Amino acid sequence: MSRENERRRVNRRHLRIATALAATTAAVAGITTAQAAPPEHRPEACPTLSIGQGWHADNKARLQSLIDEYGTCGDGRGRRPVAVFDWDNTVIKNDVGDATMFWMLRNGRINAPYKNDWHTTSRYLTDDAANALRQACPATTGALPTDKNTACADEILSVYADGGTTTGKAAFAGHDHRRMEPSYAWLAQLTRGRTAHQVQEFAAAARKENLAAPIGTKQRVGTKDVTGWARYYDQQRDLIRALQRAGFDVWISSASPEPVVEVWARGVGIAPGRVIGIRNVTEHGRLTQHLKGCGTVADGDDSMITYIDGKRCWINQEVYGMRDAAAERVQPAERRPVFAAGDSDTDVSFLRDATALRLVINRNKAELMCRAYDDSDGRWLVNPMFIEPKKQQAAPYPCATTGYTYSDGSSGPVLRGDGSVIEDQKDTVY
Repeated sequence: MSRENERRRVNRRHLRIATALAATTAAVAGITTAQAAPPEHRPEACPTLSIGQGWHADNKARLQSLIDEYGTCGDGRGRRPVAVFDWDNTVIKNDVGDATMFWMLRNGRINAPYKNDWHTTSRYLTDDAANALRQACPATTGALPTDKNTACADEILSVYADGGTTTGKAAFAGHDHRRMEPSYAWLAQLTRGRTAHQVQEFAAAARKENLAAPIGTKQRVGTKDVTGWARYYDQQRDLIRALQRAGFDVWISSASPEPVVEVWARGVGIAPGRVIGIRNVTEHGRLTQHLKGCGTVADGDDSMITYIDGKRCWINQEVYGMRDAAAERVQPAERRPVFAAGDSDTDVSFLRDATALRLVINRNKAELMCRAYDDSDGRWLVNPMFIEPKKQQAAPYPCATTGYTYSDGSSGPVLRGDGSVIEDQKDTVY
C-alpha cells in the first residue's frame, strides 16, 4: 500500500471514531446527532400547524403533509412552491369589499359619476339602473351625500349588493359570467377620483370598526341593516404562516379592490406585492373608473376581473409572468400553484389548477361543491366555515343539470376534465 493510501485509510478511521464519539456524547447529553451537528449542516425544522380546532376529519394532517413534502423541510426542491388563497370568506369571515363600501356610504366618500352620467361607472350598467341612480342621487361635482341622503345610499347599496334597483329591475347585463361580476367591479369603479392611498385609508377605517364590533353586529346604511363585523380565521392565519416558514411563495387573489385587500392582508403577513385584486387604471396618480386588463383584454376594456377564469389569467400573469393569450390558458404543472384555497364559484378555475391540494371552505356554492365532493383526482379538501358554519344543504347539489354557469349566464351540467358529467352530490361536510 502506498504511503498516500495509508494516510487516507488512517484519516477515514479517525473520522469514524470522531463521529461515533460525537454521537455517544450527544446521546449522553440527551440530544440527537442532527442537533449536535454544526448549524450549517443541520436540517431545517419542519414548520407545523399549531391550531387543530376547526379542521374537519384529516384535513389538518393532509395540509401538514403538503408542507412536509413541498416545503424546505421536504426534498429540498429548488423552486419555491406557490400557494394561492382567495380572501373574502376564505381567509376572513365576511367580505372586506362590502365592509369598505358600507363605510364609504355611511361617511359620504363616493364621488359623483363623471359628468353625472351613471353609465360611465360601468359598461354593463342597465338603463333602468342608471335612471334609478340619477333620480335618487343629486347631481354634483363632489362626493355624494350618502351619509345624509338615504334614498341615494339605498339605491347604490341595492345595485351593489343585490345586482338590481330598489324596484327590482336588473342593474347589470351583457357581461361574460366566467370573467366578470359587474357588481364586484363596481366598487372599484366607484373609487374614481381617489388615490390608492385614500382607498386604503377608507379600508383601514372599515377594518378597525369591523374587527372591534362583536360577532353578529349589524350597521345601518341608508335605511338598511347590513353586516358590520369581520374576523380573521385563526386556522388560515396559522396555515399561511406555516407555509411561509416552509418556503412557500404565498399569494392572495381576490375579487375585491386591490388597495382594500392589501390593508387587510397585512394582518396575516402578506405583503402588498403578493396581493392580486381588482386594479383600476390610473391617471395623474388618481384612480379612474376603468380597470386593468389581463391576457388578451386591454386596460380600460373593463371586461375581465379576478373572477373565475379571470382569476386564472391574473395568477398566470402576475405569479408566472405569462402574457397575452397564454395567460388565459391552463399552464403546465410546473407553472401552476401546488396549493389553492377558496370558498366560492369565483375560485373554481384557479382551484382546479392547483396540482397538489385544493382547500374548499363550504359556503354551499354549487359548481365548487360539485367538483370538491366529486373529488375525481383525490386532491380536494372540504372544510366547514370556521366561524358560523353553514348548515347542511338539504337537497343535493344539482351537478348533473344546472350546477355550471356558462359565459352567457345560462346553466348546465358540471363536467369533469374528461367531459363526463358529475352526478348530483350530497352535502356531507358542514
